[in-house]
Amino acid sequence: MGAPPGAQRLHILPMRWRAACAYVTQTHRHHDAPQGHQFSLGVYTDDGHLVGVAIVGRPVSRHFDNGLTIEVTRVATDGTPNACSALYAAAWRTARSAGYRRAITYTQDGESGASLRAAGWRKVADLPARPGWNAPQPPPPPTRYRKRSPSSMGDHHPQRTATAQPQ
Repeated sequence: MGAPPGAQRLHILPMRWRAACAYVTQTHRHHDAPQGHQFSLGVYTDDGHLVGVAIVGRPVSRHFDNGLTIEVTRVATDGTPNACSALYAAAWRTARSAGYRRAITYTQDGESGASLRAAGWRKVADLPARPGWNAPQPPPPPTRYRKRSPSSMGDHHPQRTATAQPQ
């Protein structure tokens, strides 16, 4: 199955980390480059022009970081048709060939996910928006104390009057 007549052919090639980060910094709408990666891919036109990158790394959430899951942490393109879909599809093929069993990614509220669906990905959850990494944390829950009667403490700890109770 080839490209339709007159459509621009796209080619996926591996990229170096710094080059992928530079492209993300230059073109991504709302995020800086991520902190690390396992691999990065670039999508090029027939004439060798770089039109997008995908940076793939360990999952940001420690709950998914099991050694068999990879996360597409950034995709940035110049708007070339089908570049995002090509990158998402290639990221999964590359990860699968390296032994990963699952790939995850996130979209912001308001993004349609059309590129992901076109690449064969499926939505598994709608999550509420996060306020960001630097948002104030909620206060910790109050510590609960219980007063013990002196008779239940025995003679070996006469000064102890309160102990923290697990929540």
